[in-house]
Amino acid sequence: MELICNKIIKIAKKKKLTISLAESCTGGMLSSQITSINGSSKVFSLGLITYSNEAKKNVLKIPVKIIKKYGAVSLQCCLAMVKNLSKISKSSICVSITGIAGPSGGSKKKPVGLVYIGIKKGSNIGLKKHIFKNKGRSYIQKKAVNESLKLILNLLK
Repeated sequence: MELICNKIIKIAKKKKLTISLAESCTGGMLSSQITSINGSSKVFSLGLITYSNEAKKNVLKIPVKIIKKYGAVSLQCCLAMVKNLSKISKSSICVSITGIAGPSGGSKKKPVGLVYIGIKKGSNIGLKKHIFKNKGRSYIQKKAVNESLKLILNLLK
């Protein structure tokens, strides 16, 4: 992960881009990975851990109807998270992550390991749905962070 973070920081600095993150199931792990790199302060703007539904509503201004109708772990919530983060942070690149890291909390419809990642640059928005193997909470969080880093890097190239 360190190698990929170094590349992200290097390219973002060169292109004078800023990055902001809204994390839920990863609990700040993505922010931590990026900010552990020397020079990240030149590109890292904001990291929000909106873990609870209340935080999603109050900090990211996610409409209550989205959470009630689709749930906090949904494509719709992930999209609202990344769009609203973009408005709040004014960063060049914004990423949102919401999911179920387990070991409990899953269902047949939304199993443990279900993670949505949203990424926004300018008016372009990408959303990805992942169902990671249920190999434990830490495994799912690390997989979500890894996939997010890959998305950021691909967007920068």
